[in-house]
Amino acid sequence: MAKGKKSVFFCQNCGHEESKWLGQCPMCKEWNTFVEEKAPAGVTKGTTAAARSAREAKLIPLSEVDADEDVRYATGIRELDRVLGGGIVPGSLVLVGGDPGIGKSTLLLQVCRKMAQMKKIIYISGEESQAQIKLRANRMGSFSENLLLLCETNLEVIRSVIEREKPDLVIIDSIQTMYSEDVASAPGSVSQVRESTNIFMHLAKGLLIPVFIVGHVTKEGTVAGPRVLEHMVDTVLYFEGDRHASYRILRAVKNRFGSTNEIGVFEMRQNGLVEVENPSEYMLNGKPENSSGSVVACSMEGTRPILIEIQALVCRSNFGMPRRTAAGTDYNRVNLLMAVLEKRLGMSLSNCDAYVNIAGGIRMNEPAVDLGIVMALVSSYRNRPVDEKAIVFGEVGLSGEVRAVSMPEQRVNEAKKLGFETCILPEVSLKMVKDIKGIRLMGVKNISDAVGFI
Repeated sequence: MAKGKKSVFFCQNCGHEESKWLGQCPMCKEWNTFVEEKAPAGVTKGTTAAARSAREAKLIPLSEVDADEDVRYATGIRELDRVLGGGIVPGSLVLVGGDPGIGKSTLLLQVCRKMAQMKKIIYISGEESQAQIKLRANRMGSFSENLLLLCETNLEVIRSVIEREKPDLVIIDSIQTMYSEDVASAPGSVSQVRESTNIFMHLAKGLLIPVFIVGHVTKEGTVAGPRVLEHMVDTVLYFEGDRHASYRILRAVKNRFGSTNEIGVFEMRQNGLVEVENPSEYMLNGKPENSSGSVVACSMEGTRPILIEIQALVCRSNFGMPRRTAAGTDYNRVNLLMAVLEKRLGMSLSNCDAYVNIAGGIRMNEPAVDLGIVMALVSSYRNRPVDEKAIVFGEVGLSGEVRAVSMPEQRVNEAKKLGFETCILPEVSLKMVKDIKGIRLMGVKNISDAVGFI
């Protein structure tokens, strides 16, 4: 092979580079992730522009750096601002991932519609034509002339346009379609995605322009491309939910400018995504009355309490090995809680099928839903309904004790606001909520105390 045309192998998961193909990546230990690509031409050592700039670089004391945390751009969509930590930070690089058709482009186009009234925005699309974007925009309403469209995939052209126009916000849809002529590989490859993200990162930091990047996801649900892509950006947002259902959840898995515990809830309608201001009421819509196996629990997502309906169905198994299914919560956690019920309450569940579901399709893994799962299982096993005006929360230990959880005041206040009359909670948390009036508080020490209300 001619000089300069040597091949190298990149790990698609972490971006690790090797000179030959390996079955397992030595860095991330994943199997069959190496792909072959042409190695970039070497750079001659010597006095380069980078070397000259290194000699001229100046060190600045941290105490003299001016950083104003109040400088953020409001998107006009409060759920998105909540997830971002209060708004868009100038110079930030935000990656938005999600399944096809989940609403990534729709959300970003709505951000453009809100912010274009005051800011200059460039929407760069490598997947759709201008006519296709216009047809999608017509469903949302009128747009300001400050929103400029560019259908281009060449990074050199895109860079020159951004440097010339100096917009207030740039949208890239999507990063897998962008390519650089300096990289001898196809668009969407490891090298192209890494180089494209690197160019947008320098543009964002150098010009203080916030850049939103749309990323495709793999069948496992992670952003396609090297894992280094998520390390390079400032914020990683994931759109979750069933594309055939109406609700969507926006969750931050990385955020250098805010918390990663906040979520945004949206509902997909004909005219785009609509914010769900009260997710608890939305999740409980359609809850059956006086039905066994149905319990309302409270989970915290950041600073937001969300009431969810936990459903359980326990019945005798017709086979020697009972079947266990969990939708919306950890399967192993359900098995653990059933073992606690057998050991501490003497319930014979080893020959029973058990199905646990969190209604609405939302996924919750917080330990505070343990008590709700336990009471739903016992309610279905005994075929006795739980008071429909009662809400429960608490972590269950292996000894059957009910342990304290964080922020009980917010959970009780959310239940009170939605009209619940009784709250079953850990007894150690009673002293933190004793000043809340208008709702009956029932503290429990262990699961035997809790199932006594069934």
